[in-house]
Amino acid sequence: MKLHELHDNEGATKRKKRVGRGAGSGMGKTGGRGIKGQKSRSGVAIKGFEGGQMPLYQRLPKRGFNKPNRKAYAVVNLGLIQKFIDSGNLDAGSAITEDVLITSGLVRRKLDGVRVLAKGDVTSKLTLEVTGASKSAVEAVEKAGGTLTLTSGAAAVAAE
Repeated sequence: MKLHELHDNEGATKRKKRVGRGAGSGMGKTGGRGIKGQKSRSGVAIKGFEGGQMPLYQRLPKRGFNKPNRKAYAVVNLGLIQKFIDSGNLDAGSAITEDVLITSGLVRRKLDGVRVLAKGDVTSKLTLEVTGASKSAVEAVEKAGGTLTLTSGAAAVAAE
């Protein structure tokens, strides 16, 4: 086989339709767009328009509710905190606050606070001060001999 013998499969390529190139081409004058009207003009895209029929997005029922003032918490798992302590990025001897978690790189930003969840094992004796925590996370920290205190306005977060 030589380079000049290479060719694509039959029907694999199709030539571009050249619109508006004279009456003899079959796609001349109006270029297949009909006469006048919005859709004959350039730069028109009627998204979601179904020819006067009620569009699909209006026919389907609306579901759910998005609370406009909901709180977003940065989530941290106990297993990750333990991993950072083992690697030396966090000091288990001192109190671990939300600011300490940010400076260690475990949490990127506080948002409305930091919430601790119980995924993973904790072996160190920790003193955690965070906005919220799950009940199982509080139990896991206390079982390891540490304390987990919730800061201001966190009673609602712990109950979730």
